[in-house]
Amino acid sequence: MQITTQSMKLGLTLSTLLTLAACGGGGSSGGTSPINNASAAQWQAGVYAASASLKDQCEAPRSGVDPVTNQAYADRKGSETLEKLWLRSWSHESYLWYDELDDVNPAGYSVLEYFERLKTDQRTASGSLKDNFHYAQDTAERNKRTQSGVASGYGFEWVLDSPYAPRRLHVVYIEPGSPADLAGIQRGMQLININGRDVVNDETTAGVDAINQGLFPDSVGQQTSMTFSTSGGDLFEVVVTSADYEIKAVAKTSVLDTAQGRVGYLLFNTFNIFKSQQALKDAVQQLKDANITELVLDLRYNGGGLLAQSSQLGYMITGPDIIPADGFFEKVVFNGKFERDEEIGFFNQLLTEDFYSTGIELPSLDLTRVYVLSSNSTCSASEALINALRGINVEVVLIGDTTCGKPYGFFPTDNCGTTYSTIQFKGENYAGFGEYADGFKPKLRPNLNFMDEVPGCRVDDDLNHALGDTQEAVLAAALQYMQDGSCPLAPPAAKQVKQLSTTRPAIQRSSAIDPLWNNKVYPSNVMPQGMNQ
Repeated sequence: MQITTQSMKLGLTLSTLLTLAACGGGGSSGGTSPINNASAAQWQAGVYAASASLKDQCEAPRSGVDPVTNQAYADRKGSETLEKLWLRSWSHESYLWYDELDDVNPAGYSVLEYFERLKTDQRTASGSLKDNFHYAQDTAERNKRTQSGVASGYGFEWVLDSPYAPRRLHVVYIEPGSPADLAGIQRGMQLININGRDVVNDETTAGVDAINQGLFPDSVGQQTSMTFSTSGGDLFEVVVTSADYEIKAVAKTSVLDTAQGRVGYLLFNTFNIFKSQQALKDAVQQLKDANITELVLDLRYNGGGLLAQSSQLGYMITGPDIIPADGFFEKVVFNGKFERDEEIGFFNQLLTEDFYSTGIELPSLDLTRVYVLSSNSTCSASEALINALRGINVEVVLIGDTTCGKPYGFFPTDNCGTTYSTIQFKGENYAGFGEYADGFKPKLRPNLNFMDEVPGCRVDDDLNHALGDTQEAVLAAALQYMQDGSCPLAPPAAKQVKQLSTTRPAIQRSSAIDPLWNNKVYPSNVMPQGMNQ
């Protein structure tokens, strides 16, 4: 079982990656030439300056001390042009599909508009865009959420059947203690009006802009009037004030007594909060002490996060007697410009924030099977967990919907106050499989020739019952499959709605697919330097 050795190997590669960036290495290929004079840097087709020579040269440089590193900001006076040229060189050096990028002149684009051009337009076998995971985020907000587990907003997640009218927006999850929770908003409610705008039918540009502004508050203290329809048809009107609230990654842990024995249920919503390690360890210890014989892991709203945490959970589900002696959690495959790919071991201890081992051992459930509840918001590091377990011959039963399809990850990188995330690696499991760009699909009788098909049941999310309720359809289906290997009757096929226009005003993404959580990442400011067992 690769824990210490492989972790140290990973640390060497990631440290090398940072060294390459600092020295301007890893830059040129395909006949391009580096530019060494950053002051004279300008766009020239096929010629790329080393990204390190362009970094931190900002149109509006920050001053003072970075609260994450406790060091002075590296920003210095530059220009939007230099920010765009840095993005171009950085993408050319590290983007997984760098050879599919058009070399576009940045003139005429804003910085964020230009970043959007720096991704492939190729598609998967199903016709979906290959790169649906290309993000730019405010660095301060991102750090607040990932470092402290604090978010700003209302604290509820929703799903949207269509961004175009007529549309239905339903609440799927409420963060305990959040403004939404305190206001009485509940799972299953349908939002029908926000700040006087008809959420269902408004198709005007002004109306849709107002709806989006209401759904995504700009600041703490923003008051928003909302009207919901309950499952019983009643109206629920409330004014919600956005605020900072704590994100509880481990949302629910319980033990279910069934005919098959004691079944553990664990609702885990993000791998992206470092301090949730202890809560996850405690939850698994609780299930271990209860002598469970099966585990239902609810990842329906888990968009991913740190691979280290995903690896820790993989270890805790299985244990040292199940993981092969040379087994690993995931092999990280880069774009061919780095010296070698690397393998991430199964981490068996709590980690410090700079990814050193603490010496505190993790418990293990010693299971050879796990039932995973999924949706199209189950993404990235969550999918990596599914893939890793299958790679070491742990039986994964998938109950719910097809996962999002993200076998990729990145090193979130700050420049001038914006953190950019562009796909920089692909993950493969111990068996060498990593082709699930169209998601893992639950199938009662999977085709063994298609490794992205997983034994299980296709079941719609049940918004009429609480999460963890044995009557809730997805959990109930898992318990049914556990009992006799059968699935409930398949839901009717969704009616296909023909979109007549792609320029109609559209509501923004589901909150459950927040790009901050929908990731498989390594932190760029503190790369692992090795794990001590």
